[in-house]
Amino acid sequence: MKTLKLSVVLATHNEAANLGRCLKAIIGLADEIVIIDGRSTDDTVKIAKKFEARVTLTDNLPNFHIMKNMAIDAAKGEWVLQLDADEIVSPELAREIQSTINDERSTMNGYWLNRKNWFLDRFLTKGGQYPDPTLRLYRRGFGRLPARDVHEQAVVKGPTGYLKSELLHYRDTSFAKYLDGFNLYTSFIAGQMQTQKLKFNILNVLLYLYLKPLSTFIKIYFRHRGYVDGYPGFVFALFSGLVHAVSYIKYWQITKYPENSSFPLFDKEGDQRGSS
Repeated sequence: MKTLKLSVVLATHNEAANLGRCLKAIIGLADEIVIIDGRSTDDTVKIAKKFEARVTLTDNLPNFHIMKNMAIDAAKGEWVLQLDADEIVSPELAREIQSTINDERSTMNGYWLNRKNWFLDRFLTKGGQYPDPTLRLYRRGFGRLPARDVHEQAVVKGPTGYLKSELLHYRDTSFAKYLDGFNLYTSFIAGQMQTQKLKFNILNVLLYLYLKPLSTFIKIYFRHRGYVDGYPGFVFALFSGLVHAVSYIKYWQITKYPENSSFPLFDKEGDQRGSS
């Protein structure tokens, strides 16, 4: 039986618009493609099978990282490359990954990849968004996601290194798409606030509705020079600050008026709770 060198793993849900482009970029790189799909209602599974991916269907979990771990656990290759469907491995990165995993002298158990994030009409170059290192390549059995937060890195046992080439992330190709993620993320943060039993008082109102949004905007837009990215840089800085305010308002609503809430909250273990 042939030894599989690299497993590319993904978790998907209604990614027909992105998946084909993602999988096309890893032809010749991946020895197997493993996909855990949250019962997509579009052509996601059909596209995955076109690329001979091994697809397993499951419930679409609110904490998507649990599904990513399922894909990681199902991999059979010596190395695992975890991707999102809206990411593309550049040709330079593909060559670097292939060279790296075939280097028998390497003592690293994982590698960080530099990621470029698309926002509205361009890749962001400032605002703390580039380079955006992400730990995605690791030896099978040595890397896994904590699955406790929306934005988190894999945890790899042992030493890790860095690759130089770029992973292209077409994350927010429209403002409407950005708002979908914004809504999910602020609901997650609101759930964390509820777990922490954050107090409702004038100090927290000032902190979350004014001070944190303002300081975050200033940090991204001025300190990290988000203004270099033009109007998209301004929008990104503005809404990054508003995460704090919107999360606090959602926390207030679900706590005071749970019957009127229509968004999911998640506990610190990543399970959905509250209302739906």
